[in-house]
Amino acid sequence: MNRFLRSLDSREQVAALFFVVFGLLVIASVSATLATFRRREPLDEAWHLELRHLRQLLATSWVMVAVFWFGWATGETMATILFGLIAFFALREFITLSPTRRGDHHSLVLAFFVVLPLQFWLVATRRFDLFTVFIPVYVFLALPVASALSGDTQRYLERNAKLQWGIMVCVYGMSHVPALLLLRFPGRNYDGKQAFLVFFLVFVVQACMLVQHLVARRFTRPPSLPAVSASFNWQGAAVGVLAGSVLGAALSFITPFRPEQALAAAFVACVAGLLGHLVMKALKRDRGVTSWGPRTLSITGANGLLDRVDALCFAAPIFFHTVRWYFGVQTG
Repeated sequence: MNRFLRSLDSREQVAALFFVVFGLLVIASVSATLATFRRREPLDEAWHLELRHLRQLLATSWVMVAVFWFGWATGETMATILFGLIAFFALREFITLSPTRRGDHHSLVLAFFVVLPLQFWLVATRRFDLFTVFIPVYVFLALPVASALSGDTQRYLERNAKLQWGIMVCVYGMSHVPALLLLRFPGRNYDGKQAFLVFFLVFVVQACMLVQHLVARRFTRPPSLPAVSASFNWQGAAVGVLAGSVLGAALSFITPFRPEQALAAAFVACVAGLLGHLVMKALKRDRGVTSWGPRTLSITGANGLLDRVDALCFAAPIFFHTVRWYFGVQTG
C-alpha cells in the first residue's frame, strides 16, 4: 500500500485523500440512514436526539469537504476566492449583530469592498510581507480616519473598535487558510501537497472542537467560565486539545513535519482555535445572542457560518506563522 501511494504524484495523492474522506462519509451516511430503520422504543428521546445530531454533523461535514474539494480542484486562485467569500459572509454576520450608524457607511464600504478583496489579492499574488501587516497596520489606521471624516463622533471609539475587531477575525484570520497553499518547504519534497496542510489544520481543529463539545455533553460538569459559556469547562477543553494533538501526530505522514513537530503544530492550532472560540462566545454574550446566524439546531450548537469557522479564524494565523518561522519554512 505504501509503495502504491509513493508511486503517485502529489496531485494523485491529494485526490486519494479526498477519495478516502468521501468514502468514509458515504459509509457513515449509509450507516446513519440504516440506523433510522431500527426498531426503538418510541419514547427513547435521547437515542432519536443523538441520531438527529449525527445526521446534522454528517450534513455539515459533507458541505465542508465538498467546499475544500472544490477549492483544491479549481486551483490556488479559486481556493483563495472561495475563502474570500467565506470571509465576506462571516464579516457580514459579525456586522449584522454589531449596531452601526449612518456615519459608519464609509468605513463599512471600505471594509467590504476594498480591505477584504485587497487582503485576499495580496495572498493570491504572494505578497506575504505586505499581507501580514496590511490590516493590523494600514487598515487599523485608515478606518478611524474614514469615520472621523464622516463627522459622527457619537460612540466613536466603540464603533471603530467593533469594526476593526470584525475585520481582524473574519478577514485577517480567514485569509491565512489559503495562504497555507503557498508555503514552500525546500528539501522536503512537498511541492504540490500544500492542500494536505490545509486539511491537517482544519481536521485537527475541528476534531478538537468536536471532542471538547462531546465531552461537555457526556460528562456534565459545572462551567468553568459561566459568565462566558454555560457548557465550557477546562477538563473538556484539555481532552479536546489532547485528542486534536494526538490526531495531528498521527497525520504527520501528510505533512512535511516529523511526528513530534506535527504534534506541536497541532497543539498550537488546537489551543489557538479553542481560545478563539471562547473569545467569540464572550462576544456573543456581550451582544446577548447565542449564535451569529439564524436559529437552527446543529451538533455543536453552531447556527451561523461564523459559529462554524470562528475557531479556524483564530487558529489559521497562529498556525501559519508558527509553521513559517518556528519551523523555518519559506514562502513563494
